[in-house]
Amino acid sequence: MNNLGKLAEINACEYLQKKRYKLLDVNYSCRFGEIDLIMKKGRYICFIEVKMRNENSIAKPLEFVDARKQEKIIKTSQYFMLQNETKLQPRFDVVEVFCENGDIKSIKHLENAFDLY
Repeated sequence: MNNLGKLAEINACEYLQKKRYKLLDVNYSCRFGEIDLIMKKGRYICFIEVKMRNENSIAKPLEFVDARKQEKIIKTSQYFMLQNETKLQPRFDVVEVFCENGDIKSIKHLENAFDLY
């Protein structure tokens, strides 16, 4: 991951913490894949994919979380939940980070961006 990608994850985490999300894990990985941020808020444990794109990009960052990527996140989250017992309801979010000329311009949090299928 490049420095701007790491910065996007840090900014996304700080943005969510300001919205009262509690950080549980960062860059959790196992044989199934990786999850950028695992946070909790209220009755939810949130598995969060951070996607960064240029503000002038043809597609929104969410569009890059395709079915294959969603499946990897879901399997990885199931593995995490087997290792970390919780009564919290799982939810899959995407944080879109928009940048321009190497600077982060805006952040958009999409709750429940996709479901288990």
